[in-house]
Amino acid sequence: MHDLTGKVAFISGAGSVGEGWGNGKATAVLLARQGATIYGTDIDKEAAEETRRLIEAGGGTCFATGVDMTRAADVEAAVADCLARFGRIDILINNVGGSAPGDPVSMTEEVWDFQLDLNLKTAFLACKYVIPAMERQGGGAIVNLSSIAGVRVLAGRPHVAYTTTKLGILGFSRSIAVTYAKQHIRCNTVIPGLMHTPLVEHRLAKTVAGGDAEALIAARNAQVPTGKMGDAWDVAQAVLFLVSDEARYVTAAEIAVDGGLSAISR
Repeated sequence: MHDLTGKVAFISGAGSVGEGWGNGKATAVLLARQGATIYGTDIDKEAAEETRRLIEAGGGTCFATGVDMTRAADVEAAVADCLARFGRIDILINNVGGSAPGDPVSMTEEVWDFQLDLNLKTAFLACKYVIPAMERQGGGAIVNLSSIAGVRVLAGRPHVAYTTTKLGILGFSRSIAVTYAKQHIRCNTVIPGLMHTPLVEHRLAKTVAGGDAEALIAARNAQVPTGKMGDAWDVAQAVLFLVSDEARYVTAAEIAVDGGLSAISR
């Protein structure tokens, strides 16, 4: 099941912001365990290299590099390098993203623009340069990472740009899925809910919890119907299914990995 032997996966955001398992890192390692060759990029080259070391320690194949996925020339060069090294790209995982708090009045134009670039433009650029290779090959599988923030909004905690871009990812994925269906290119979206990844301790605790990570973790756990946040491996397992041949008839789909949170929040 979910055998990816012989397939090449281009994964953006393949590192982690701190010790532990981020979504991209876990996804890269899991796909490698299933036989895929990994081309992993991250804005932090050392974070991508850590993922490479883990994959190679497990007997897998990975090339890691630092790439700013908001820059077209850098993305084009990375895709060309992947094709030169491995000959093809069968799987594309768009995992770059980040949130900044604020409403339209308080948020600066610069923050708004950067959020659109980070959360939407990165996926657009990766698809722009990878899809032609998939067309030449006769098909491929794309998974874009959205967020529960794109389908529900918490009162008192506005993230207007993040919410807008993560909702935008849903429309972006659907458009690609329909446009390239006859070219056998599938495109789906994974919607993580409240996940316990290094992002919680390294970023969210500072931006939304005044540095109190323990209180933040407890509050996030309490929101989820299951009583506990998920983790990066839950996201990675959903991605693995969507890129596998077992999901060959699944496209334009959205899988919420959220412990049922979105069901009580709409």
